[in-house]
Amino acid sequence: MEVWEVLLVVLLCAGAIQGITFWIILWRSQGPHALANRFLAAILFFFSYRLIVETMKIFELGRYDFWYHVLLEYNWIYGPLLYLFVLSYVRPKFKLERIHLLHFLPVIIEVIWSFFIKSQNFYWDGTRESLSWLGYWGYVVWMHYPTMFVISATLIIIYARKSVKVLNEALNDPQIRIIPERVVWIKRVIQVLLVFTALYLIGIGIDYFFFSYNSNLFYGHPVFVGMAAITYWMGLEGFSRRNEDAFRSNATVSDKNLDQLQQVADKITKAMEEQQLYKDPELSVKKLADLLDTKSYLITKALNVVLKTKFSDFVNGYRIEAVKTLLSDPKNEQFTLLSLAFDAGFNSKASFNRAVKKITGKSPSALK
Repeated sequence: MEVWEVLLVVLLCAGAIQGITFWIILWRSQGPHALANRFLAAILFFFSYRLIVETMKIFELGRYDFWYHVLLEYNWIYGPLLYLFVLSYVRPKFKLERIHLLHFLPVIIEVIWSFFIKSQNFYWDGTRESLSWLGYWGYVVWMHYPTMFVISATLIIIYARKSVKVLNEALNDPQIRIIPERVVWIKRVIQVLLVFTALYLIGIGIDYFFFSYNSNLFYGHPVFVGMAAITYWMGLEGFSRRNEDAFRSNATVSDKNLDQLQQVADKITKAMEEQQLYKDPELSVKKLADLLDTKSYLITKALNVVLKTKFSDFVNGYRIEAVKTLLSDPKNEQFTLLSLAFDAGFNSKASFNRAVKKITGKSPSALK
């Protein structure tokens, strides 16, 4: 073996060993995201499997021999596993049901088709006539075109987009209180897989159109080195967070409690808009609760769960809009910005400046 082949084997084996190790650890994990950890473990397992297969090919194993017929392709499984990993991670009541197994239908098709295509070697005698029409053209499309890889990349892109949508929905769902900082790593996993897939497609395209789909050194080996690196990194990410809970305490709110909080939130919003309670510089949670004949903790919880804001930010938001309205009226040109801020409910220059900067990201003078 040449030096670069030895180095390649070391890199692929390192990624495979890392993936297998963390596959076992995550699969046996009993943390708050046990099911999600198993889906991540499955991704690591199939990545490691692919790295092992590629390593065997370097040693001339798996090329039209016994291993060639045993080691089938599972390229279409990564997308569904990614999606179910994210779905089970961000849904506290998620349970794997039969309908979820439909996502693996492409994988079943790939395995059956792969076995069928590879079995054609038992019938082929060097002539086209020795194979059936389906066997011949199936072999050509499967083996001489990057069909399986393009479909695999397409599935990863589709399921990555679905995963991002599920993640964003969970972050904005009032019934699920996710700690945003604890799902940033999941966003990184999705982004890395998307970038890797895009580069993979570009490499395959260049190899197919310019090198007649025969330049393994050009796209094949770099791709598997990248896969080894991702497997190594993803294993560490999952391992370090295997016992981390992404939800705040009391993460879920029952439908009954949510309806109650929604009613409280509606009362708060209506009072602010119709009675302009925000103009009271001494307004507090307790004072607002007394005015609405509601308990203080319900005010705070309705703001946090339904309106997703703090009391001070909520009230100051109305005050800033009131300042904007006052500034748009020509009759108020004679008044200073600070005097208008006081009219809107602010009780000091410092609180006004701080609120404007925090909510709008601009200086108070920009309101003009």
